Amino acid sequence: MNELTHVDKNGKACMVDVTDKPVTERAAIAKVVVKLNAIAFTNIVEHTHKKGDVLTVAKIAGIQAAKRCSDLIPLCHPIALHHIEVHFELMHDAQSVIITTQCKTASQTGVEMEALTAASVAALTIYDMCKAVDRTIEINHLHLVKKTGGQSDDYNKN
Repeated sequence: MNELTHVDKNGKACMVDVTDKPVTERAAIAKVVVKLNAIAFTNIVEHTHKKGDVLTVAKIAGIQAAKRCSDLIPLCHPIALHHIEVHFELMHDAQSVIITTQCKTASQTGVEMEALTAASVAALTIYDMCKAVDRTIEINHLHLVKKTGGQSDDYNKN
Protein backbone atom coordinates (compact mmCIF):
# COMPACT_ATOMS: atom_id res chain seq x y z
CA MET A 1 0.00 0.00 0.00
CA ASN A 2 3.00 2.35 0.30
CA GLU A 3 3.81 2.27 -3.41
CA LEU A 4 2.17 4.83 -5.67
CA THR A 5 0.67 3.13 -8.70
CA HIS A 6 -0.06 6.13 -10.90
CA VAL A 7 3.54 7.17 -11.43
CA ASP A 8 6.08 5.60 -13.76
CA LYS A 9 9.70 4.72 -12.92
CA ASN A 10 10.64 8.38 -13.55
CA GLY A 11 8.01 9.74 -11.18
CA LYS A 12 5.70 10.95 -13.96
CA ALA A 13 1.95 10.49 -13.89
CA CYS A 14 0.69 7.49 -15.85
CA MET A 15 -2.32 5.25 -16.17
CA VAL A 16 -1.80 1.91 -14.45
CA ASP A 17 -1.48 -1.03 -16.83
CA VAL A 18 -4.11 -3.57 -15.77
CA THR A 19 -3.72 -5.80 -18.83
CA ASP A 20 -2.35 -8.75 -16.87
CA LYS A 21 -4.73 -8.46 -13.91
CA PRO A 22 -7.48 -11.04 -13.68
CA VAL A 23 -11.10 -10.07 -14.18
CA THR A 24 -12.84 -10.33 -10.81
CA GLU A 25 -16.11 -9.17 -9.32
CA ARG A 26 -15.61 -5.82 -7.65
CA ALA A 27 -17.88 -3.53 -5.67
CA ALA A 28 -17.59 -0.25 -3.81
CA ILE A 29 -19.90 1.77 -1.55
CA ALA A 30 -19.51 5.49 -0.88
CA LYS A 31 -21.39 7.99 1.28
CA VAL A 32 -21.80 11.73 1.57
CA VAL A 33 -24.02 14.00 3.67
CA VAL A 34 -25.91 17.06 2.38
CA LYS A 35 -27.02 19.48 5.15
CA LEU A 36 -29.84 21.86 4.23
CA ASN A 37 -31.88 24.60 5.85
CA ALA A 38 -35.47 23.93 6.93
CA ILE A 39 -37.09 25.30 3.77
CA ALA A 40 -34.95 23.31 1.34
CA PHE A 41 -35.22 20.12 3.39
CA THR A 42 -39.02 20.46 3.66
CA ASN A 43 -39.26 21.04 -0.09
CA ILE A 44 -37.39 17.78 -0.68
CA VAL A 45 -39.43 15.80 1.84
CA GLU A 46 -42.79 17.14 0.63
CA HIS A 47 -41.88 17.09 -3.09
CA THR A 48 -42.78 20.79 -3.35
CA HIS A 49 -39.56 22.14 -4.85
CA LYS A 50 -40.24 24.43 -7.82
CA LYS A 51 -37.55 22.68 -9.91
CA GLY A 52 -39.17 19.28 -9.46
CA ASP A 53 -38.36 16.03 -7.68
CA VAL A 54 -34.90 16.79 -6.28
CA LEU A 55 -34.01 13.25 -5.24
CA THR A 56 -35.04 11.64 -8.52
CA VAL A 57 -32.94 14.11 -10.48
CA ALA A 58 -30.02 13.59 -8.06
CA LYS A 59 -30.33 9.82 -8.45
CA ILE A 60 -30.16 10.02 -12.23
CA ALA A 61 -27.22 12.45 -12.00
CA GLY A 62 -25.37 10.05 -9.69
CA ILE A 63 -25.91 7.14 -12.05
CA GLN A 64 -24.76 9.16 -15.04
CA ALA A 65 -21.71 10.40 -13.14
CA ALA A 66 -20.61 6.88 -12.24
CA LYS A 67 -20.82 5.89 -15.90
CA ARG A 68 -18.73 8.93 -16.93
CA CYS A 69 -16.14 8.74 -14.15
CA SER A 70 -13.19 8.09 -16.46
CA ASP A 71 -14.09 11.26 -18.40
CA LEU A 72 -13.71 13.28 -15.19
CA ILE A 73 -10.81 11.63 -13.37
CA PRO A 74 -7.78 11.71 -15.69
CA LEU A 75 -6.09 8.41 -14.78
CA CYS A 76 -9.26 6.43 -14.08
CA HIS A 77 -9.86 3.45 -16.36
CA PRO A 78 -13.10 3.34 -18.36
CA ILE A 79 -14.92 0.24 -17.17
CA ALA A 80 -18.26 -1.38 -17.79
CA LEU A 81 -20.46 -0.94 -14.75
CA HIS A 82 -22.89 -3.77 -14.24
CA HIS A 83 -24.84 -2.24 -11.38
CA ILE A 84 -25.20 1.25 -9.90
CA GLU A 85 -27.35 2.18 -6.91
CA VAL A 86 -28.03 5.61 -5.43
CA HIS A 87 -30.00 5.68 -2.17
CA PHE A 88 -31.14 8.59 -0.03
CA GLU A 89 -31.81 8.60 3.69
CA LEU A 90 -33.65 11.63 5.04
CA MET A 91 -32.40 12.67 8.47
CA HIS A 92 -35.22 14.88 9.74
CA ASP A 93 -33.54 15.94 13.01
CA ALA A 94 -30.37 17.03 11.20
CA GLN A 95 -32.17 18.37 8.09
CA SER A 96 -29.76 16.29 6.05
CA VAL A 97 -29.78 13.82 3.21
CA ILE A 98 -27.36 10.92 3.46
CA ILE A 99 -26.48 9.65 0.00
CA THR A 100 -25.16 6.10 -0.33
CA THR A 101 -23.95 4.82 -3.67
CA GLN A 102 -22.85 1.39 -4.79
CA CYS A 103 -21.15 0.35 -8.01
CA LYS A 104 -20.41 -3.19 -9.19
CA THR A 105 -18.49 -4.68 -12.08
CA ALA A 106 -16.51 -7.67 -13.24
CA SER A 107 -13.29 -6.04 -14.33
CA GLN A 108 -9.54 -5.77 -13.95
CA THR A 109 -9.79 -2.64 -11.83
CA GLY A 110 -11.96 -1.41 -8.98
CA VAL A 111 -14.99 0.85 -8.82
CA GLU A 112 -14.16 3.05 -5.83
CA MET A 113 -13.86 6.18 -7.96
CA GLU A 114 -17.17 5.46 -9.67
CA ALA A 115 -19.00 5.13 -6.33
CA LEU A 116 -17.35 8.29 -4.97
CA THR A 117 -18.11 10.22 -8.16
CA ALA A 118 -21.74 9.10 -8.08
CA ALA A 119 -22.10 10.28 -4.48
CA SER A 120 -20.37 13.60 -5.23
CA VAL A 121 -22.47 14.44 -8.26
CA ALA A 122 -25.71 13.39 -6.58
CA ALA A 123 -24.84 15.76 -3.72
CA LEU A 124 -23.92 18.56 -6.11
CA THR A 125 -27.22 18.06 -7.93
CA ILE A 126 -29.12 18.51 -4.67
CA TYR A 127 -27.09 21.66 -4.09
CA ASP A 128 -27.81 22.95 -7.59
CA MET A 129 -31.53 22.33 -7.35
CA CYS A 130 -31.87 23.82 -3.85
CA LYS A 131 -29.41 26.74 -3.95
CA ALA A 132 -32.15 29.26 -4.79
CA VAL A 133 -33.78 28.64 -1.39
CA ASP A 134 -30.64 27.76 0.58
CA ARG A 135 -27.19 29.29 0.07
CA THR A 136 -25.94 27.61 3.27
CA ILE A 137 -26.03 24.03 1.96
CA GLU A 138 -23.09 21.95 3.14
CA ILE A 139 -21.73 18.83 1.49
CA ASN A 140 -19.75 16.85 4.05
CA HIS A 141 -18.05 13.56 4.84
CA LEU A 142 -17.58 12.12 1.36
CA HIS A 143 -15.87 8.78 1.92
CA LEU A 144 -15.45 5.22 0.79
CA VAL A 145 -17.43 2.91 3.05
CA LYS A 146 -16.51 -0.46 1.59
CA LYS A 147 -14.71 -2.07 -1.32
CA THR A 148 -14.51 -5.72 -2.29
CA GLY A 149 -12.78 -7.71 -4.98
CA GLY A 150 -9.49 -7.42 -6.74
CA GLN A 151 -5.98 -8.25 -5.59
CA SER A 152 -5.75 -5.82 -2.70
CA ASP A 153 -7.45 -6.52 0.59
CA ASP A 154 -11.12 -5.71 0.97
CA TYR A 155 -11.85 -2.49 2.83
CA ASN A 156 -14.67 -1.83 5.28
CA LYS A 157 -14.70 1.47 7.16
CA ASN A 158 -17.00 0.12 9.89
